[in-house]
Amino acid sequence: MEDQQLIHRIALSMLKGIGPVNARNLVAYCGGVDALFTDPRIKRSLEKVPGIGPKLITNILDKKVLDAARKELDYVRKSKLRMLFYLDADYPQRLKQAEDAPVLMYVRGAADLEAPRMVAIVGTRQPTDEGRRLCEQLVVGLKSAGVTIVSGLAYGVDIVAHRTALREGMPTIGCVAHGLDRLYPAEHANTAREMVREGALVSELPSSSPFAPGNFPARNRLIAGLSDCTIVVESGPKGGSLITADIANSYDREVFAFPGRPTDARSEGCNKLIQQNKAALITSAEDVITFMEWQPKKKKKAAAQAALFTELQPEEQLLVDILRERGKVDIDELCVQSRMAQGKAAGLLLNLEFNGVVRALPGKVYMLN
Repeated sequence: MEDQQLIHRIALSMLKGIGPVNARNLVAYCGGVDALFTDPRIKRSLEKVPGIGPKLITNILDKKVLDAARKELDYVRKSKLRMLFYLDADYPQRLKQAEDAPVLMYVRGAADLEAPRMVAIVGTRQPTDEGRRLCEQLVVGLKSAGVTIVSGLAYGVDIVAHRTALREGMPTIGCVAHGLDRLYPAEHANTAREMVREGALVSELPSSSPFAPGNFPARNRLIAGLSDCTIVVESGPKGGSLITADIANSYDREVFAFPGRPTDARSEGCNKLIQQNKAALITSAEDVITFMEWQPKKKKKAAAQAALFTELQPEEQLLVDILRERGKVDIDELCVQSRMAQGKAAGLLLNLEFNGVVRALPGKVYMLN
């Protein structure tokens, strides 16, 4: 891809006052990312975009953002970072389903952000000894399911999860609330370097971004959005782990929590999640594996499977053929390939799921059973 296109993508993500939702609207209304920064008549188009007023138009037309984007591209190349843009085929599909997902992410490390099984583990920054033990046992127990561990590289439960994963030879991904030119907290620098070899660090913020309180809740949506499920080990009545759990629920992802003693303040958040039906109660990794249906599958007889397929209606057979050829496919791609309306495809897929032919995965992704 040409430098100018990359610069425009970075500039889009750096526009002041423009969040991910508005950024997508800008691209849609203005005919693409490049047009936003090169079309001399762009101001007229911007005036028609919902939610974009005069002040934001001034920010968009300010050419200083392109200078900053050029500088950032130099840093990305010098540091050998990966950039994932929301329109790219390699942008994580789980995250793509979230309407507030970042338009651009920076990645240090070679971890697969599309790994088959991704689990977020979060919790208090001051866990009890029991909380640390539970976290370690949880990670070890998930190893047999081929899980990638996702967390926030923070003190407490986060760093216990990352370090246990590294010790067990499991890939682990740290989502951070700052640019990848720095690390917070500094005490976790050695762990972060090891994670880059075995996994990755991920951020939506460019280098030299200032630390700001609002960065942390935004970081939490990356943790939840990249993962199939979120597990809260210990949490007080407030905190970032509960924000992550709420975000995971809003993304229609599974949330699990370890229960604790009613008198223990560091279990109050978990108990509340369970009480309010915002999280399923678990006591071990085996519970998670069972809930997520990650147990080893027994092989079905080929003859029975073939016989099942012959009973399908033509439109059902078309969807099955696409899934057989492509493996895991989200509903949008299925609609494109089959030329079906989403409502029709969804109804057929639901019927196929009931009959045991296909399996629904998080993020409206389907695969053959």
